[in-house]
Amino acid sequence: MKKFIIIGIISLFCTIPSTAQGKKEGREKIKTLKIAYITEQLQLTTGEAQKFWPVYNAYDEEQHSLRRSYRFTLKQAIKENESIDKLSENESKKLISLKLSTDKKLNESQEDFTKKIAQIISANKIIKLQIAEIEFGRNLMRKYKHKKSDSKN
Repeated sequence: MKKFIIIGIISLFCTIPSTAQGKKEGREKIKTLKIAYITEQLQLTTGEAQKFWPVYNAYDEEQHSLRRSYRFTLKQAIKENESIDKLSENESKKLISLKLSTDKKLNESQEDFTKKIAQIISANKIIKLQIAEIEFGRNLMRKYKHKKSDSKN
């Protein structure tokens, strides 16, 4: 039964819109699929789910925001200088420092999140969550690569 659900979730990746307008819809669809996948993998009780998802969603948004902010700054610096090769040594050092700072914030956010959810779910389920996130990402990338190679043929 689990295999059918997982296969169903993965097969839905094919329907993710690829147009500019559909990007937000695509992200929402991916988020919905991720929630379904994690819920199934963790086998959350109703009580756990009610407490878990608000904490997880806040954490996920914080992680996304930190990464988005770094990527934006990096892209802006490259755009302003026309290419990576034209960045000055000082600008490059600032970007490296920003990356390290962002990574530190991401790690602190993850530690804080882990402490919060440890009060909601067991340590075993926290490990299952970490594995589920990795597997979901891998499945998503695998499906994306497969879809991309199909469109080239």
